[in-house]
Amino acid sequence: MTDYLHLGDHRLAHDVVGQGPLVVLAHGMGDSRHSYRFVAPALVEAGYRVASVDLRGCGESSLGWDGYSRTDIAGDLVALVRHLGGGPAVIVGQSISGGAATIAAATAPELVAGLVELAPFTRAQSFPVGGFLRVRRYRRGTLHLGRTLLTGSRASWRKYLDLAYPAKPADWDAELARIDATLAEPGRMKALQAMARSKPTDAGARLADVRCPVLVVEGSADPDWADPRAEGQRIIDDLPDGLGELTVLEGAGHYPHAEVPDQVVAVTLPFLARVLPRA
Repeated sequence: MTDYLHLGDHRLAHDVVGQGPLVVLAHGMGDSRHSYRFVAPALVEAGYRVASVDLRGCGESSLGWDGYSRTDIAGDLVALVRHLGGGPAVIVGQSISGGAATIAAATAPELVAGLVELAPFTRAQSFPVGGFLRVRRYRRGTLHLGRTLLTGSRASWRKYLDLAYPAKPADWDAELARIDATLAEPGRMKALQAMARSKPTDAGARLADVRCPVLVVEGSADPDWADPRAEGQRIIDDLPDGLGELTVLEGAGHYPHAEVPDQVVAVTLPFLARVLPRA
């Protein structure tokens, strides 16, 4: 059942399932909480209370927000944790939400016990010309994303997703149709473009302020970086010593939670047991 958290004139769609310590699942731009359809039930079965949220401007959440930065999204995540009892919670964030989760943990440490960042955009990005020329998947992904940002083309976004999901889930055709239909709604693509234009520098600036454990999960075939492992390690290096750990899932792309959910659950559950023990 969809619930709504009202923030001023806007609302965030979310659902909450299960009993136990709180885990908040936040998706990437142009997506929705449905992307965690395989992971959420496994976490509930393991004894966690799981809140899946549609980011501002996405899914069933409202449009017309003043901003779509990681800092803006972090404020929403903190508000949701407070709304659901105040934590402590683990926030699982993917792509732009990985950066947002970093800011949430830095600004509200009393609410956040740990972070799981899936293919996160959490640092200032440079453009590696050598990697662009050498790594075909990175070159193609960059071009598809660039066209989407500049033109709002759903066709370009579909091409990007085809590349970003090297391991297609069994329901891929239906899922792609669902994503495309949502982005066809007036204003949804504009929200995606606004998120794509936002810079992750705000998140990178807060990495040193994080005080909770962080698990970074990268897919080795993620087209968003020429070297996904190196990007994940840079995040670990920018965190305080001893807080971060990196896992790279071979063959996965930018959406490991939907491509290889069993592997994501397998690395997430021990982390949760360590930082968010059940009663």
